[in-house]
Parts: sequence; C-alpha cells; structure tokens
Amino acid sequence: MKTLTALALTLASSLALASTPSASTQQEINHLFAYLKNSGCSFNRNGTWYEAGKAADHLQQKYDYLLKKKLVDSSEDFIARAATESSMSSKPYSVRCGNAAAVASGPWFRAELERYRKRQP
Repeated sequence: MKTLTALALTLASSLALASTPSASTQQEINHLFAYLKNSGCSFNRNGTWYEAGKAADHLQQKYDYLLKKKLVDSSEDFIARAATESSMSSKPYSVRCGNAAAVASGPWFRAELERYRKRQP
C-alpha cells in the first residue's frame, strides 16, 4: 500500500511540474504539425482515414487542451499524449503515405522529430 501511495504521489508531482513548453520545444511541435500537413499522407483515427490537414486540425485541438492542463512540457509529451492514440477510445493512430503500408503514428512522428533535431545547429 505504501508503494502504491508513493507511486501515486510521484506521478501527481511529475504532472504538476509540467509547464508551458520552451520556445525550442514549441518550434519542434510546430514543425511536426507542418510536417503532417505537408506530408500528403492519410491519418487514421478510430477507423476512419482523414487527409493530413484535417488530422493536423484535430491534433491541434488536442494539443491546445493539453496546454491548458499543463500536460505538455516536451515534444515527446506532445507525441505521446496527443499524436499516438485516441483519448476517447485508446485506439492507436496510424499514418499511410502513398501506397506504403500504414504505420503507427507515434514512431512516425518520433522519426521526424529525430530528423528535425539532427538538422538543427
């Protein structure tokens, strides 16, 4: 019981520490939105495929909500909490580009974040 209580307190305190993302984090997240919008890919949410612009709009709404709740402190937080799965159904999101097979959106966004970071001075 003590371990469970300690774990709950640790989780609560780590969530309380989340704040407004730094300027560099916001720049990374903005890049991820632009990357999705300009990808020409389709985005699967709860079994329905959406064009990239509509998907980006949906993720922006989720991101705005998370910002109000102070639940995004890093680009990884954005990916994990907004861009990986449905908040309502917990079904994973996927991305399909051209004729390629659909891939999970979390790794798709993380790969682009890595590429973006490598290009930064």
